[in-house]
Amino acid sequence: MNEPAHTINEQAAGKAFSKQSAIFDELYSSNLIIQYKRRRVRDHVQQWLNPASKILELNAGTGEDAIWFAQQGHSVHATDISIGMQEKLVAKIAQTEVGSKITNELCSFTELQNLSDKGPYDLIFSNFAGLNCTGRLGAVLNSFSSLLKPGGIVTLVILPKFCLWESMMLLRGEFKTAFRRFFSSKGVKAHIEGGYFICWYYDPSYIVKTMKDSFDILSVEGLCTIVPPSYLENFPDRRPALFNWLKEKEDKWKTRWPWKSIGDYYIISLKKKV
Repeated sequence: MNEPAHTINEQAAGKAFSKQSAIFDELYSSNLIIQYKRRRVRDHVQQWLNPASKILELNAGTGEDAIWFAQQGHSVHATDISIGMQEKLVAKIAQTEVGSKITNELCSFTELQNLSDKGPYDLIFSNFAGLNCTGRLGAVLNSFSSLLKPGGIVTLVILPKFCLWESMMLLRGEFKTAFRRFFSSKGVKAHIEGGYFICWYYDPSYIVKTMKDSFDILSVEGLCTIVPPSYLENFPDRRPALFNWLKEKEDKWKTRWPWKSIGDYYIISLKKKV
């Protein structure tokens, strides 16, 4: 029996990230733009979290966010489809003092009905575009309500269909990068550690429309709208004063139109209706 196309794509993404898991933290830990992105996401989500919340994390990766949440006093069920990422997460948790607050499970976000721990949760959290690895985002979003407590929060970090910085790559003759999101309705091929899989791009309006019956929108913030994307990792070292100035401007304008929806990512939070 043939596997569905979406399952094959998720498996391909899982294998690619498994290959990267051994070097993932080393690759990105010193990247100042990624440090800025993590600070922004954490500042955002802390606005809505109650003390000692129960959190379901999707595409948890090597556990950076799960460990941080646990250090703040929350309990986390950290899920991922990548075996390598889950193994790395377990090894990192064992070296912390908050391991008792973190559980983990190998599970795709398209199969949350199979979770061993069905909650209910105070927060469902997905960072750094893991959900862009599915063309069935609507089905994923519609599975959240049954896993959340009344008044529970969803916070997602998603790649939109337009990125100001990427469009500016046209000036450098990088046409493929500049236009890749414009023609993404059927997905765009991504490449990590020799593995290929398809990614899709989703605007905030898609999230809001899909979830409007059961959720109220709390906030949308642009991320790396004015600050350059993290793949321009040398920018902060070459232009430190300009980098700090750009951070100040983005922090000031992050929720304003058009900045909130034309970044490399956006952060969106919604609250389940009571």
